[in-house]
Parts: sequence; structure tokens; C-alpha cells
Amino acid sequence: MFQNREFNVPSLSADVRFRPPRSKDGPAVTTLIAACPPLDRNSRYCNLLQCEHFADHCIVAENSQRIMGWVSGYRPPSNPDAFFVWQVAVATEGRGRRLANRMITELLLRPAQRGVTHLLTTVTDDNQASWALFRSLARDWGATLERSALFERNIHFAGTHNTEYLAVIRPASSEKIQNKRG
Repeated sequence: MFQNREFNVPSLSADVRFRPPRSKDGPAVTTLIAACPPLDRNSRYCNLLQCEHFADHCIVAENSQRIMGWVSGYRPPSNPDAFFVWQVAVATEGRGRRLANRMITELLLRPAQRGVTHLLTTVTDDNQASWALFRSLARDWGATLERSALFERNIHFAGTHNTEYLAVIRPASSEKIQNKRG
């Protein structure tokens, strides 16, 4: 579980603000995701529902009233100790500033994530930016990153989508992060 808000991440400029999404953010989230290949594009309605129904499990990074970062996630009902990161999108001007790392950390500090012990996500083999992000989180948290095929190209996607690998970071706890801060 995450409690402490002080992490070893580079500071972002004061004009970047993190907040839960609102339903009116749906179109901006859809536009941001479309500008971040190789992300799968969800329907506009899906993004709207994430902003409305899953706001406690999603986050936007805003700069001058413009959304420049988005992370969506949820607590899987069959695995309530986990937090699943569904999608991470960062606008070009936000890249290289560890914005995605900071958004995920902020998300895990929310009361809605109390009790989380590990982080889950799926990533295709060729998405090196995502693998770098999740390796960085594991390193920052002093945790391990496990990887295994979850949804296979031919079995689950009928050959139309690359295999999605399950990435598990554990332990992901405030105590572990606090110890790494020194």
C-alpha cells in the first residue's frame, strides 16, 4: 500500500497538475491516445466511461488547462490486492520528464488504491517505451518485474494483434518505496 508522497523522481515544473479525470475530459483523452502510437485506441465512449466511472483509478496531468498525460487503470475484482495499469499516454512535450512514472505513483497514493501490494499491466514485446517505464518503476521501488505471455497473438487475437505480456511489479508497497528513499 502506498502512503508517502515523497518519491525520488525529478521535479516537474510547477505548471503541471495531477488530478482525477472528469467526463468532459473524454474527448481530450481520446485525442491524446490517438497521438501516442502504438497505443490501442479505445472508443470515445470507453474513454468517457473511464473518466466518469473509474476516475479514482485514472489520472490526468494538466499543463495550462491542456491534458498532456493520461493513465487509466483499475483494481481487478478477482485480484483486489493488485492495481492494473490499462493505458499510459504522454504528449510529446511531456516526454523525457518521467511524467508517466509520476502519474502512476500519484495514482497509487490515492485512498482508492489502499491495500495494493502489486502492479499489473500488459505490454507488447515491441513497446520499448512501456517496458522502460515499468522497469524504471520496479527499480525506483526496489521491486521485481516479472514477465510472462498472457494474451497470445494466435490464440487470443486470431493473429491480428501482437502477444500481450503480463508485467507484474512486486512488492509495490509504501514501506518498500520508503526504504528505497533512504
